[in-house]
Amino acid sequence: MFEKKYDVIVVGGGHAGAEAAAAAANLGSRTLLVTMNLQTIGQMSCNPAMGGIAKGQIVREIDALGGYSGFVTDKSAIQFKMLNKSKGPAMWSPRAQNDRMRFAEEWRLALEQTPNLDFYQEMAIGLLVKGNKVVGVRTSLGLEIEADAVVLTNGTFLNGLIHIGEKQFGGGRAGERAATGITEELVDLGFDTGRMKTGTPPRVDGRSLDYDVMIPQPGDDIPERFSYLETPKLTLQRDCHMTRTSAEVHNLLREGFDRSPMFNGRIKSIGPRYCPSIEDKINRFADKDSHQIFVEPEGWNTVEVYVNGFSTSLPEDVQYQALKKVKGFENVKFFRPGYAIEYDYFPPTQLKHTLETKLVENLFFAGQINGTTGYEEAASQGLMAGINAHLKLKEEAPFILKRDEAYIGVLIDDLITKGTEEPYRMFTSRAEYRTLLRQDNADLRLTPRGYELGLASEERMRRMEDKHNKAKSFVDFFKKTSFDPVKVNTILDNVGSAKVTQSDKMFKVFSRPKVKMEHMLELESVSNYVTENQLDTEILEQAEIQVKYSGYIEKEKNNADKLHRLENVKIPENFDYSKLKSLSYEAREKLEQIRPVTISQASRISGVSPADISVLLVFLGR
Repeated sequence: MFEKKYDVIVVGGGHAGAEAAAAAANLGSRTLLVTMNLQTIGQMSCNPAMGGIAKGQIVREIDALGGYSGFVTDKSAIQFKMLNKSKGPAMWSPRAQNDRMRFAEEWRLALEQTPNLDFYQEMAIGLLVKGNKVVGVRTSLGLEIEADAVVLTNGTFLNGLIHIGEKQFGGGRAGERAATGITEELVDLGFDTGRMKTGTPPRVDGRSLDYDVMIPQPGDDIPERFSYLETPKLTLQRDCHMTRTSAEVHNLLREGFDRSPMFNGRIKSIGPRYCPSIEDKINRFADKDSHQIFVEPEGWNTVEVYVNGFSTSLPEDVQYQALKKVKGFENVKFFRPGYAIEYDYFPPTQLKHTLETKLVENLFFAGQINGTTGYEEAASQGLMAGINAHLKLKEEAPFILKRDEAYIGVLIDDLITKGTEEPYRMFTSRAEYRTLLRQDNADLRLTPRGYELGLASEERMRRMEDKHNKAKSFVDFFKKTSFDPVKVNTILDNVGSAKVTQSDKMFKVFSRPKVKMEHMLELESVSNYVTENQLDTEILEQAEIQVKYSGYIEKEKNNADKLHRLENVKIPENFDYSKLKSLSYEAREKLEQIRPVTISQASRISGVSPADISVLLVFLGR
């Protein structure tokens, strides 16, 4: 059946697997995507949405590098919102509601149009390994498919176990079987493994809900897009709605706690801290008698609705009776109950920055197998694993993003340096250089890197350069153009800012907190410049951010430069930490386990103190 040997085999067709397969194939590797069900490629297993706090930045980064998630999201979006607009631009985060069926369809169509990519539907149950190098996969039919590199993106399917109350059964997702065999083989090869938990809420019939008593949650008046390409503009949007639980709802749910797998010991693994189940919220926040519920449509035409905020593994009868007491859900009809799922993962400290495993050469892990949660986190890892699998085979330098270059860099560095014992979710607070890592400049940061790789297209590069040049010229215009004090004072008076006494450069007055681009456009010279140069809202926003936050941006760049100096201090690959008796016992243990590549990475390991870093620097002659 397989006459040729593949360069890269990707196991799993979720968000990580789809991005990995696309990246490797687009870079020129002969790639095979092996998945248990070709009808669920790019499936949104949980909520029908992409982006959100920090996650939206990741989708923009994937798109800037030439990945697929951004334009797939745009083509299937039913609503778009820019979150946190009341805060500074480092916090702005795009989010889209999606048509679940169209999202998966767009992913399938995009992958089918990708050259060098083949597909095969079957369960991969094992790896072919020679020495310490992977050479292919083995399927449930006994087929052995050879490849020079393998990327595992198994999601929640590895020995997946679904819990609904006291009932439990094997499965990787509702209606789909679990994947078996791979965990056991990896353990035999010497890998450490663990178990994690995630959950999902009930899906209900939207025709049975009373939206009139809920609060509408519309999209933005002028919706943006995720992709930096010319994807379709969203002209029509569907509202989400918000309602709340009550003390009565909480009391009904508590009646089922004795049958909850979370509380009776059936589930022993740790769930996501920042996306807790409704029973966990009631237990942890006992002083609150109400929690928000977001009612999210699953698509343009379907009546299926996702009940965001009501994730649960309680018995189905308890779920039903409690949800009926939520305002607007009095006549609710279930499509399916919520459930929890436990699955195997592999602590990511066993990986290199490329996401290649340390134990087995040319074997890469991406997505929930590494302990993350979320479509966006998975997709970004898949992209990086696909890129690096290709580069490794071509004997080219690895593609690694630093912490000041991308949220993707923060994510991967956190995982392999610190590890995780609970499902890892990205937040803006995890990035120390978040003023540099904004959603609006992901193309400026990363498209040149993607273009250099051969993944970002000529069109992307041209659009990025045009944006860069126009924004820079506009900022330079403010720096070198003087204003008329009389005209500017009219603006300053209207916004409640102190008047000026003499002429100065526009940059100085524009830097004031209360002065916005809309105010500067009241000046004839500024509005003429915008008209003559045909500047769109994206350029205006970019220029405004660069003017108003120039001081913060410069400070973070300086801090990042200091970090890079430590990045340049390499630690020999087989360095013997036991020779350094001045290191603390914990530091020696952690350094031996994680084996950091640079002093900078070593400094971020939990348990390695500044004193330990000083010892290392002295020993390395620095």
